[in-house]
Amino acid sequence: MEKILTQSYKSPLGELVLGVFQDRLCLCDWKFRKMRQAVDERLKKGLNAEMEEGSHPVLEQTISQLDEFFTGKRKDFSIPLLTVGTDFQKSVWDSLLAIPFGETRSYLQLSQDLGNPDAIRAVASANGANAISILIPCHRIIGSDGSLVGYAGGLDAKKKLLKLEGAKSAQPQGQIPLF
Repeated sequence: MEKILTQSYKSPLGELVLGVFQDRLCLCDWKFRKMRQAVDERLKKGLNAEMEEGSHPVLEQTISQLDEFFTGKRKDFSIPLLTVGTDFQKSVWDSLLAIPFGETRSYLQLSQDLGNPDAIRAVASANGANAISILIPCHRIIGSDGSLVGYAGGLDAKKKLLKLEGAKSAQPQGQIPLF
């Protein structure tokens, strides 16, 4: 059976679990999130692989780029990614990747971008199932009223990530500072 090589990473906002499969990052997720086991099981089943601690150049590159991100030296990541989920989930995650550094969207805006404004709950669920936090920026999704809403790493981490990016709310009336 193939292996997903994993490593822990202590970010300034909490501990993350990183995982690589066939030279692509498939996991960068909060170690103590509520859905930790469900996310890991989805990856293991979807990739027909077991998790094992180890090292890999992609993990080292991810750690280096995360360090740069947290010190304000990086806005974009250049890590090869491997998402594991349904076609719909993957379309949501692809849409998240299109949100520029320092900008936010609401679940409604995201569902509209996907051409299905009635899919807000499904979009929110897919957002919550994201296994590659920070690199696939699910933290950039806020409530339609500009409020901070659920985040696997906790709302404090989400607030700090958005503040690090100097995020502004992309509301129809214009750019609104979140902080």
